[in-house]
Amino acid sequence: MAAVYPAATPLTDRSHEPLACRYTRIREVTLALCEPLEIEDYVVQSMPDASPAKWHLAHTSWFFEQFLLRPMLSGYRPFQAGFEYLFNSYYQSVGPMHQRPERGLLTRPTVQEVFAYRKHVDEHMLKLLDSREEDDEQTAPLVKLGINHEQQHQELLLTDIKHLLSRNPLLPAYTSKPLPAMEARAPGPLQFLTFEGGVGEIGATGKHFCFDNETPRHRTLVEPYALGDRLVTNGEYLEFIRAGGYRRPEFWLSDGWSTVNQEGWTRPFYWAPGLDSEFTLRGLQPLDARAPVTHLSYYEADAFARWANARLPTEAEWELAARSLPVRGNLLKPDVLTPLPAGDTAGLKQMFGDVWEWTASPYVAYPGYRPPAGALGEYNGKFMCNQLVLRGGSCATPADHVRATYRNFFYPQARWQFMGVRLARDL
Repeated sequence: MAAVYPAATPLTDRSHEPLACRYTRIREVTLALCEPLEIEDYVVQSMPDASPAKWHLAHTSWFFEQFLLRPMLSGYRPFQAGFEYLFNSYYQSVGPMHQRPERGLLTRPTVQEVFAYRKHVDEHMLKLLDSREEDDEQTAPLVKLGINHEQQHQELLLTDIKHLLSRNPLLPAYTSKPLPAMEARAPGPLQFLTFEGGVGEIGATGKHFCFDNETPRHRTLVEPYALGDRLVTNGEYLEFIRAGGYRRPEFWLSDGWSTVNQEGWTRPFYWAPGLDSEFTLRGLQPLDARAPVTHLSYYEADAFARWANARLPTEAEWELAARSLPVRGNLLKPDVLTPLPAGDTAGLKQMFGDVWEWTASPYVAYPGYRPPAGALGEYNGKFMCNQLVLRGGSCATPADHVRATYRNFFYPQARWQFMGVRLARDL
């Protein structure tokens, strides 16, 4: 069968932005995201899966120091001995590392010293970039990887801070700025849009930056299917709860039902017990029934889909539907930082931004995939087991970071990221 899908829409063209300018711009975004924080906010670790803001700031600098400055800049002297141990995340081939659950015990180096470390790395990175050609085949790919790695940590910085603040009984806000005035956008009734089956190609073409787990591009067969035209809302998820969704095992995978009972789940992660409000980066806010439901585990997303007589899409179905759309939506905007209602326009909505969308696909290698040689082969490949793929980005994902081929992945019980649901059905 012939492919029936249009070619992917290119990302915003930043091909003419000098690499040094992009490096500086992205690094400044990270600092801007830290501006609302108080000094105490930088140090605390609220759970083993999260990291202190100070650690994010240091680790992203360690990445450039470890993989670019140490091997490539003649005469470079590391900022401080021991940082290669403290701020290594999981690169076993580089050397030992401080244990992740204990990152919040690092009162030293101080926040001030970490900012000095970032400044030191930035100064030397600009020296390195000034000494190399813009398209240097050794340097440029690693710099682009480091920049995209930093953007991943920008989102993690926000979600980890949100979790941290939610653990405070006072429920303090990350930002007190009101949402910008926007036209009320009540979504219409959920519609299912149909897509023909056939053989299509998914995966990155290599024309733009991509992570190794997006390759190689390959053919895949999908049967005819339908996708929800928008994300599932808080109001719709509330119906599931009121119908006894968390008390009815017939909707749950076995592991999901065990998790619900072990953890005592009765509602999405940040919802208040009264089901009338939720914790946000602006503190506790009234629950907006029109907005996408978020902070759901895979188990909850799957259970809701079963209750709704639907299912979760596969990642191939999602990508083939999304690839003709521009990368546009409620992506990282410091004055928003929350999922927004879809509105009532025609066609697929919210494919990019608002919340990451769980798919039914396990996070495994594409056919023919081989991890890169050396330490950077640990970036993605070794995690291809026991996790599920999410697509589309969230309200905390930088707009020039996400794309139709992007494969995010988390364990099925994870809930602290901006994760939501788009329904699918067989035809």
